[in-house]
Amino acid sequence: MSGSAEFSSSLPFESELAAALAAYVQPEELGFGRVMAPAMFSAHYSGGEWKAGNFEPFRPLEISPAAKALHYAQQAFEGHKAYRVDKQPVSLFRPRENWKRLARSARHLCLPQVPESLYMDAVFGVSALNANCIPRDSGESLYLRPFIIATEGEFGMGASSEVAFMVIASPSAAYHPGSMKVLIERQETRVASGAIGSVKVGGNYASALHSAARCADAGFDLSLWLDPVHQRFVDELSGMNFFAVVDGELLTPSLGGSILPGITRDTIMRLAMDRGYRVRETQLPIDELLRWISSGRCSECFACGTAAIVAPISVLGEANGQQYELNPDRSEVAAVLRKDLLDIQEGRVPDRHGWVERLPDRWAGIGH
Repeated sequence: MSGSAEFSSSLPFESELAAALAAYVQPEELGFGRVMAPAMFSAHYSGGEWKAGNFEPFRPLEISPAAKALHYAQQAFEGHKAYRVDKQPVSLFRPRENWKRLARSARHLCLPQVPESLYMDAVFGVSALNANCIPRDSGESLYLRPFIIATEGEFGMGASSEVAFMVIASPSAAYHPGSMKVLIERQETRVASGAIGSVKVGGNYASALHSAARCADAGFDLSLWLDPVHQRFVDELSGMNFFAVVDGELLTPSLGGSILPGITRDTIMRLAMDRGYRVRETQLPIDELLRWISSGRCSECFACGTAAIVAPISVLGEANGQQYELNPDRSEVAAVLRKDLLDIQEGRVPDRHGWVERLPDRWAGIGH
């Protein structure tokens, strides 16, 4: 279902898109994902093939009320960013890794994989058209949200024969600036082992909402999920991966069927190794981690993700009120790795890993 043909997307400079781009006004307070950029992309799959896509003004969708995405959760998405800090050209960070992950998610849901050329055309084009919407301050970016949804309107179980692929965008600040208070989730599990925890689909996040509501009521920012089999080992934070510095070694939970393989996670590990830190993927027992915090062996914990970048954790808390405090002002490893990551993404240092992709020449000048 993947297809290998090259795709080209026509740029529609009709009055509606031009008017939408001209009318856009950047809000003073960005937040995260609150305001949508004026240009989007859409392409459709039917008859066993992907059609060439179009760029158009951001708009509501027209979809059958019987669409399988609505009834059987056949949908998947990605999240990455376009950067334009200071006078740097517009660039994307490791976008082909996002394409690969969307392809894995699609396979898991029996959806057709978006060809790489179509995906890259879409994210580069949306970035180019919305170039004037990209914030210029460090830590801010144009957050890109590519997604696929099953649009076939019938109730039969099975793979949808009709699918939409779209890319929308939002000028955004970091998802969670500053440090976080995290509540250890010991009552619920987010996903079953071997289920959807390792792919980026809506159900992966919807199953975390009940816990998130309890977490907020208790005065915390996020839930820290434990493994679904034993509920003994640290998993992730519903959209962010977890790291701890123990005896100077950087530890992160080893991937399994319930943890999303984060692109930022992989990046942070490689940057840490570049700096000479010892990095280890391992099962991380929560009770042992809490003892390490109490004894001082664990000097810091932090989370990372595309939206959050790198965020230190100030408290790990229990539902019974017990709290294990860390000093975010002494999160030296998190601060160093966050700076290293942003310096590469925002073009202040050479990109030795080849992670940054500038807009191709054919997009130059569009939307600028």
